Amino acid sequence: MGKKLGPRQQQASASSLVGTWKLRSFTLEYADTREKVEPFGAHPHGYLGYGPDGRMYAIIVHEYRGRPPEIPSDAEKILLFSGMGAYAGTYSVDGDIVRHHVDISWIETWTGTTQLRRFRIEGNLLHIQSPAAKDPLDGRISSAVLVWAKIR
Repeated sequence: MGKKLGPRQQQASASSLVGTWKLRSFTLEYADTREKVEPFGAHPHGYLGYGPDGRMYAIIVHEYRGRPPEIPSDAEKILLFSGMGAYAGTYSVDGDIVRHHVDISWIETWTGTTQLRRFRIEGNLLHIQSPAAKDPLDGRISSAVLVWAKIR
């Protein structure tokens, strides 16, 4: 799941995660082809928050997520749903692994699960990588790499 971390990154802890982070990039790499894609566009929008109380949230939306009419059609609802991801819960840190204990999620199969993420912090950037797993939207095995910038 990635390269060995240097001494500066190994000092990262739960307290270094606390704050609000803005999404810079989101890339998926598929295990079968090594193809890399940007499922939410080249400039996705999103926020990730870690509180000192051990709570966390994440929300990501596609860069071109359109505004539907006041009452969206079923097709428009599907586009809105597939153009986002969101969950919240608690978190715990063990070395360079953060565990997201999901209480609520945009896709019910994640609710009640623990999502493991390897992380490293370089300056004001948080790099997070998921282990290879089945993508909840297309079923393919992939690993996600997200880069977040600290804003608070």
